[in-house]
Amino acid sequence: MKRESGFTLIELVMVIVILGILAAVAIPQFIDLKSDAQTAAVAGVGGALASASAINFAARTANTAKGVAVANCAGVTAALQGGLPSGYAVTGPSIGNGSAAVCSVTASFGTATFTGLGIT
Repeated sequence: MKRESGFTLIELVMVIVILGILAAVAIPQFIDLKSDAQTAAVAGVGGALASASAINFAARTANTAKGVAVANCAGVTAALQGGLPSGYAVTGPSIGNGSAAVCSVTASFGTATFTGLGIT
């Protein structure tokens, strides 16, 4: 007489039920996509402002007819093509010509920092 080994149908069903319960209850608690997306959105706008500030500084240094003058953190938004997205605000100190300052971009769901470069 040959003995077969393996799992019974009831054992397999119980494993599937346990995995279903884990998927329905435990996994969503570890994945919070909304807050991650909001944090990434604010960081993305901060990165865009930092890039716009650097490009504006380089263009204005090469030719004063290019770019825009930046004397404070809020002035960096004029260098951003398309402007600042709605719901965002930029705050920070005055920036001297050729100097850098740490500026903040804020939305209702978070804040990020970027480096603003002053140029006249």
